[in-house]
Amino acid sequence: MRPKFLLTGLILSTSLAAAAAAQETAKAPTPGDLYCAGIVTTEAVPRDTYVVTGRESNYMITFNEGDYVYISKGSAQGAKVGDEFMAVRPMEDATKVDWTKWETAILRRMGTVWADEARLKVVVAQQNVSIAQVAHACGYVQRGDIALPFAERPSPPLKSEERFDRFAPPNGKALAMVITGKNFQQQAGRNDVVYVNLGASQGVKVGDYFRVFRYEGTEHETAYLTPRFGFDVDGDLKPTYGFGASPKKWDWSNVPREDIGEGIVLRTGPNSSTVLITFSYIEIYPGDYVELE
Repeated sequence: MRPKFLLTGLILSTSLAAAAAAQETAKAPTPGDLYCAGIVTTEAVPRDTYVVTGRESNYMITFNEGDYVYISKGSAQGAKVGDEFMAVRPMEDATKVDWTKWETAILRRMGTVWADEARLKVVVAQQNVSIAQVAHACGYVQRGDIALPFAERPSPPLKSEERFDRFAPPNGKALAMVITGKNFQQQAGRNDVVYVNLGASQGVKVGDYFRVFRYEGTEHETAYLTPRFGFDVDGDLKPTYGFGASPKKWDWSNVPREDIGEGIVLRTGPNSSTVLITFSYIEIYPGDYVELE
């Protein structure tokens, strides 16, 4: 019987090891998370190296994974085969509609939104121009995209959401707000990226966690809301559509907040952080608050 026990033990050990390995693999952001997250920054971005155009550009205006593009740096400027670049692009919100009060004004103070578009790898270096292949695309590459030398980004460890306290009180640490999402997305959840107005100048670093929460009834949203719907209509202590009212004045400042999720910092600018949402109970919107954990 011993061989059977040994075989069973081996299978069990292998299964447990595989499960443990899978869990370990899941405890770090993916390359797509790290290199497609973008950043908001006031720091100057060098613009001397850029995408000139690409192969088959007589009918192609965007370039995707596997395509070839020409960048404005050749062997005379130090480029060589194997060099890698990140194609980035400054972005503006085409809709120019604030989901919450102060969104545009705060974002302007945070800096310029830079989208990570693709990773480029030089395959031919001519004298004043190089041919690079789009090795990995987050979106698409277009003429004029800035090509920055590729640099490895730290991959901070992720923590399990099992210990998330959905009723945690304020911890007294620094507060900020979700200002917008990647590509100006106005609704976010698990695995989405958002930008918050607290960054390296305020001591935030890669790997820090933010807790996301909101106050009840602040009425900062652009979406239509009946005033004081969460307490009593129009503050007159009358029942909300006949379904009860509080016997005294309550508002967002003296009722518990609603803890809705958390996220990890992937990048920082002087006054901003790029945050990957790792867990959320419900949708997260611009105007929701965050605090350092």
